[in-house]
Amino acid sequence: MATADRADVREERRVRIREAVVANGFVRAAELADAFGVSLMTIHRDLDFLQSQGWLRKVRGGATGLPSAQFHGSVAERMATMAQTKQHLARAAARELVPGQTVLLDDSTTCLHLTRLLTERTPLTVITNSLPAITALAKEPGVSLIALGGSYFPAYDAFMGLHTADSVEAFRADVLFMSTTAVTRGRCYHTSPETVQVKRAMMAAASRRVLLADHTKFTRDGLYALAPLSDFDLLVVDDGLAQEEVREIRGGGTEVRVVPRQGAGSRA
Repeated sequence: MATADRADVREERRVRIREAVVANGFVRAAELADAFGVSLMTIHRDLDFLQSQGWLRKVRGGATGLPSAQFHGSVAERMATMAQTKQHLARAAARELVPGQTVLLDDSTTCLHLTRLLTERTPLTVITNSLPAITALAKEPGVSLIALGGSYFPAYDAFMGLHTADSVEAFRADVLFMSTTAVTRGRCYHTSPETVQVKRAMMAAASRRVLLADHTKFTRDGLYALAPLSDFDLLVVDDGLAQEEVREIRGGGTEVRVVPRQGAGSRA
């Protein structure tokens, strides 16, 4: 019973550390040790564990959400953000699907909306590292499902890292659908190197690359560079993105499909 009690206390402490990162953006290890009445070594073990799960990133003296915990929220929270717009983007992207194709899906919530539309285009072979997508498609007739393994990151509800990236290299897909955390100066960024590692492998494994990104992604910053927009064949974005930026992206060689936020179709 004592062991179970200690485990409960440890779990509660780690949840509160996560909440502190969300609230403050940065937490100091020494202050956490004082606040919880534990050793600095115990706090470092907590931070190591939370970093391995994708909730935060350790830095000198403490930990940070890098750059905002909104990117590391639960899948349910991220699904609720710009949910209607993401649905419209997914519906527009589904037009790219052809029965018989092999499809790569990343772990983004935008592509999770797309998952719900795949059964309209079967038969399909779907390869993904997203646990919610795997669960949703596991029993769908007409979908041949390939799950990418690796280290499980609860913050993303997905498999990430070196082993996942290595798994991708065993396959070749007709089309990749993915999203991104941020687009800055024509380049996609993410907040974790593990995410970049897997998404780069997916891009290399696909004949056609489709990026789904609502306009708010173009107002954010990220830490780790993934790829320039010119590496994608098609960008599906809502009409909140400035026309000047749309023209610039097209000038770089990427097709852009602009989707009205009210979902009344799309314009070229």
